[in-house]
Amino acid sequence: MKKLILLTCLLFLSLFASQASYGQDLNFNESWTFFNAEAEGAEKVDFDDSKWRKLNLPHDWAIEGPFDVKYNARAGGLPFHGTGWYRKTFKVPTTAKNKVVRIEFEGAMYDAYVWVNGQLVGNRPYGYIGFEFDISKYLKYGDQENVIAVRLRPQDLSSRWYPGAGLYRSVWLKIDEQVHVGQWGSYITTPTVTEKLAVIQNETTIENKSNQPVKVTVKHEYFDPNGKSVATVDEEITIKANASKISALYAKVKNPIRWDIYQSNLYKTVTTVTQNSKIVDSYETKIGLRTIAYTKDGFFLNGKKVRFNGVCLHHDNGSLGSAVYRRADERKLQIMIDMGVNAIRTSHNPPSREFLELCDELGLVVLDEAFDVWKMEKVPNGYNVFFDEWAERDLKDMIRRDRNHPSIIMWSIGNEIIEQKDRKNGWKVAKMLNDYCKEIDPTRPTSAGFNNYPGPYDNNMAQQVDIAGVNYKPANYAELHAKYPDMPLYGSETSSITSSRGVYHFPVEKYKTHKSIHVTSYDIIGPPWAYPPDIEFHFQELNPNIMGEFMWTGFDYLGEPTPYGGKDNSTNGYWNGDWPSHSSYFGAVDLCGFPKDRFYLYQSHWTEKPMIHLLPHWNWKGMEGKEIPVYCYTNLDAAELFVNGKSMGKKVKGEDLSEILVGFLRYEPKTFKSKYRLSWNVPYEAGNIKVVGYKDGKIVKEEQIFTAGKPAKISLSVDRKEIAADGSDLAYVTVRIEDKNGNLCPNADNLVDFSVRGVGELLAVDNGNQISLESFQANHRKAFSGMCLAIIKSSKKAGTIKLTAKSKSLRSAKIEVKTK
Repeated sequence: MKKLILLTCLLFLSLFASQASYGQDLNFNESWTFFNAEAEGAEKVDFDDSKWRKLNLPHDWAIEGPFDVKYNARAGGLPFHGTGWYRKTFKVPTTAKNKVVRIEFEGAMYDAYVWVNGQLVGNRPYGYIGFEFDISKYLKYGDQENVIAVRLRPQDLSSRWYPGAGLYRSVWLKIDEQVHVGQWGSYITTPTVTEKLAVIQNETTIENKSNQPVKVTVKHEYFDPNGKSVATVDEEITIKANASKISALYAKVKNPIRWDIYQSNLYKTVTTVTQNSKIVDSYETKIGLRTIAYTKDGFFLNGKKVRFNGVCLHHDNGSLGSAVYRRADERKLQIMIDMGVNAIRTSHNPPSREFLELCDELGLVVLDEAFDVWKMEKVPNGYNVFFDEWAERDLKDMIRRDRNHPSIIMWSIGNEIIEQKDRKNGWKVAKMLNDYCKEIDPTRPTSAGFNNYPGPYDNNMAQQVDIAGVNYKPANYAELHAKYPDMPLYGSETSSITSSRGVYHFPVEKYKTHKSIHVTSYDIIGPPWAYPPDIEFHFQELNPNIMGEFMWTGFDYLGEPTPYGGKDNSTNGYWNGDWPSHSSYFGAVDLCGFPKDRFYLYQSHWTEKPMIHLLPHWNWKGMEGKEIPVYCYTNLDAAELFVNGKSMGKKVKGEDLSEILVGFLRYEPKTFKSKYRLSWNVPYEAGNIKVVGYKDGKIVKEEQIFTAGKPAKISLSVDRKEIAADGSDLAYVTVRIEDKNGNLCPNADNLVDFSVRGVGELLAVDNGNQISLESFQANHRKAFSGMCLAIIKSSKKAGTIKLTAKSKSLRSAKIEVKTK
C-alpha cells in the first residue's frame, strides 16, 4: 500500500515543492553517508561525517565482503556483524509545520537506534520487520538543516544463515495532515465471493493528532483489474482529540473477477479522507477477490482443490545480498514459476513489501512466516534475546502490514522451534502467538513447521495452530492422518537434497562429504534428514489429503553450507571446518539463478507443458568404455536415448523404474525404485547423447548434449533487452564459455573480465560456486561449470548500456541493454 502521490523524484527539495494539500510518502533512499565501525558521538548534529562514504539505499554492507575464514561460514563467511552508522542531512519546508512527519524503515538489520537532530527517537531490534517513528517534534523547518542518524549493531552468532547488514530496504519520509490514515491502517476482507457477487469489507483506522475532535468523511472507491470503477461507499465519523477511530464499510461488486493461481486480477481501493470539504489524506490498496478454505481433505482456492507445489526461500538474492531490488525478486519468482511453483514459504522471517506485491501480481500463494526461534535459542544471540519484549509487537505488525495481500493464505508462527521438546510450556507459547494472529486477522489460518515428530503432537503444541506443518517426515503422513484425522497437514519443509550445478561424482554413491567440497548433481546427497524429491512425490501421491509441499529450497542462499560445516539447529558456534564452503547447496537453482538438474525433476512433476531434460554433461575424458548413469527427467509418456546415433532403448515413464540410493531418518530402506526418473547405464564414448520424448507415440521434444571441444569463445544473453531508467532496475547477463561450435564447455573455469559503458553500472558478478571467495563487487569472475553472471543496474538517464566480456585466449562478446 502506498499514498496516491509521487513516490520518487530526482531532487528531494522538488518533492516538497510539489507537495499537495494532503499526505505523501517521500522516498528517502538517496544521499546518505555510511561508516562501518564505532563512531562516538555520530548521533549529534555537529558530528563531522564529511569523510564517510556517500551512498544510496538499499544497502547491505556485509555483501561487500571480504570473505574470510574469521567470519562464520554458517552466515556466509561475510562480515555481517559489527557496527554500522548511516547519516543524512535534509530540510523540511515551513509548509510541513503543524503536520505529522514520520520516518519509516521497511527493514534495518539489526537492532536499529534512530536519532533526529541528536534526540533519540526510538529503537527496533528485529531486522526483518518494518517500523516508523513520529519525528514531528524533533524537526527544524524552512532553511534549517536536520540530521537523521541510524546505528545498527548486528551480533555474531545471531543467525543460522546470512542475514545481511544495514538499511537494506527502503526508507520513507511521510508527511500527513493531523488527520490521516494510520500506519497499515486499512484492513480489507472479502466475507463473500461468488461468481455473481463479492462483498468487500473495509475497516480503516483514521488517526486524529489534533487537540480538537474532528468530523470527517471516509470514502472508498473500488476499481476492477481493467481500471473500471465498480463500487463507491462512504460514511461520516467523528474522532475525538488525539485519538483514532475505525471506519467500517462494505461494498458489493457484481460479477467479480477472481484472484487465482497465476491470475493476479488485482482490484484497487482508493480511500479518501475529507475534512471540511477538503481532502486530507488519500490511500491506495491493491486487493484480490478470492476465497480460501482448509479441511482434512486439502486446501481449496475459490472452491477448487489446489496442492502446494511450493518452495522455501530465504530473503537474500545471492550476489546482491539482502538489499531489496524489485527486479531481483521478480526474476527469482519467475524462475520458480517456470519450475512449476505455485506457493512460497518465506523462510523464516517476514519478507519485503516488494516481494509480497510481486506474489500478488504473479498469482503465487504465500505462507508468511514470522520467526525461526522463540524463547529457546538455536544460536546464542538470535531472536530469543528479544522475544519476551518484542514478539507480540513484531508478529502483530507483520500481520497488520501484510494482511491485505491476496497471495497470503497462512501465517506461520515459527519454524522447528526448540520449544517442541518443552512439554510443560511449549504449547502455551504457541497458543499465545496463535491468539495474537487471530486478534489481528481471524480470516486466515495459522501454522508452524514442526520437525520433532511426534513431540509437538503429543505435547499439545501442534494443536494450537490451525494447520500443522510437517518437516521431513513423508513416511509418517499416513500415521499422522490416522492419529489426527481432522487435522489439516502439509509438508512445510521437504527433501533438503543438496547439489552443485554441473558437478557429477563417480561412482554414484551415498557420502557425507566429498573432497571437492562440492556435491554431485545426481540428487541423492544431503544431511541425515534429507531424501530425494522422488520420495516426497511418492508419499504425497499415497496421501492425497496432504495439501502439498514446500521443498527446501527453491534457490541456493548465502550461508548454511550443509552438508559441510556443522550440525543444524545447534549452538555449536562457527561452521568453518570445511572452509571455503560458505553458501547453500540446497537449491534447485544456484545463487545466479541458473537451474540445476533438480529444477527439471520438479518441473517434470509439477508442469504439463512438454519438457525433457538430460544429464550429465558428456565430457568424460579418461572414462572411455566405463559406464555412465544417464538420467532423463520428463513429463512425457516415454523417452529414448541415443549415443552417437545408436539407440540405447526406449523407456516408459511409470513402468521402467530407476533405482536410486536413499537413507534418511525414520525410513529403513536404502534404495527406492523411482517412477519419476528414466535412466540408462551406457559406456562412455565422446560424441553426443540425445534423448527423444514421446507423447501418445509421437515425438514431441528432444534434447542433445555434445562432447565440447576446447573453450573458444564467450557467449552472452540477457534476460531483458530493455529496462527502466529509474536507478534501480536490473538486467541479468548470462555468460557461457563455449567451444567453436557453440557447445557449453562444462568444466571451463576461465576468468572473465567485464566492462560497462553508457547509462548504467556493473552491480555484481557471480558464478554459483559455493566455495568461491571472489568478490561479488569485482569487475571479473571465473566461470563455474562453464558459466557465470553479470548484473547491470540502470541509472536515471535513458539511453544504452553496453557490457563487454573478455577472457584470455577466448573470443570476446558484447551486449546492449536499452533503458527508458
